Amino acid sequence: MLHKIKKIGVMTSGGDSPGMNAAIRSVVRACAFHNIECVGIYRGYEGMIEGDFKAMDARSVKGIINKGGTVLKSARSKEFRTKEGRQKAHEELTKAGIDAFVVIGGDGSFTGAMIFSQEYDMPVMGIPGTIDNDIFGTTHTLGYDTALNTVVEACDKIRDTASSHNRLFFIEVMGRDVGHIALNVGVGAGAEEILIPEEDLGLDRLLESLRRSKQSGKSSSIVIVAEGDKIGKNVFELKDYVEEHMTEYEVRVSVLGHMQRGGSPSCFDRVLASRMGVKAVESLITGQSNCMVGLKNDVMELTPLELAVKGKSKINMELLRVSDIMTI
Repeated sequence: MLHKIKKIGVMTSGGDSPGMNAAIRSVVRACAFHNIECVGIYRGYEGMIEGDFKAMDARSVKGIINKGGTVLKSARSKEFRTKEGRQKAHEELTKAGIDAFVVIGGDGSFTGAMIFSQEYDMPVMGIPGTIDNDIFGTTHTLGYDTALNTVVEACDKIRDTASSHNRLFFIEVMGRDVGHIALNVGVGAGAEEILIPEEDLGLDRLLESLRRSKQSGKSSSIVIVAEGDKIGKNVFELKDYVEEHMTEYEVRVSVLGHMQRGGSPSCFDRVLASRMGVKAVESLITGQSNCMVGLKNDVMELTPLELAVKGKSKINMELLRVSDIMTI
C-alpha cells in the first residue's frame, strides 16, 4: 500500500558527525520544495518518546550547513529498545500527525528504525552519519571525509615535532571495528606504519618495520593506530613494548579522540549531505521505506536497512597494497 506522505519527521541519533546539520537542512528544504510539512525530532529516539518536536521550514535551517555537530541534538535511548518505549514514540508521532521520518545516524539508529517501521507500518528512511565509514551500502558516510582531513592536519603538525626531536609517535585514531580512517590517513599523512583491526601485523613485524625505517635513514616515524587494532591491549602497551626493544627511539603517544568528530564539514560532506537528504525525502514520497540512502559509484542508491545493518563494510585492499609500497 502506498502511503500518502503529508508530514515528515527528521532526527539525528547515536554519535554526532560533521555533515549532520547539512543533512537536516537538506531534508527540511526538500520537504518545503515538495509542499510537505517537516518536523524536527530533538534528542533522537528519546525525544521521539517524549514528543520533543518542533515544526521546521526552509528558513529554520539557514546558516547551519557549515556547522559541525547536530542542531537537533543526539541521545542514546534505552527505553526505545523496549516495546513499551516504541509504543510511546508511536503515540507521540501519531498525535503530531507525523506519518514518516528520516533518521540520520549509524547501525544502532537504523536497527531501531527498522524494528519500529515493521511494528507500526510507518515509512522510514536512513541517512548514514558516522565518521567511521563502517556502514554497508555506501562508499562514504557523512562526516568521514571531514574526519580524514581533521586527522591528516593533526598528523602533519605532530610530524613537525617528531622530526625536530627524532621521536617515534603512535597516533591513535577512531575505528573500533574497521580501519578506514587509519588506512586513508596513514597513506595521506605518509605514516611509516598503519595498524588496523583487519590486519594483525604482530609485534615482531612492527619492530622489524621500524628497524627497517631507521636503517633506511628515517630519524623520526609516525605510526597510525586504529583504536580497534588487535596487536596490543592498547596504544600505550605498544609504546612500552617498542621502547623496551628499541631504546634508540624516544616514543610518544597522541590519542586524537573526539576532536575527530568535530569541526566544520568539508565541501564533500556538505554536498553528500545535500544529495542524501533530497534522495531520502523523494524516496519516501514515491512509497519507498525501510531503506538507507547511500553513495555508490557517485550515484545515490537505496539499500534495505537490514542489509545496511548486517552487511560488513570492507577496507580498500588496493589502498592497503599502496600503503605497503609507500612505507619503504
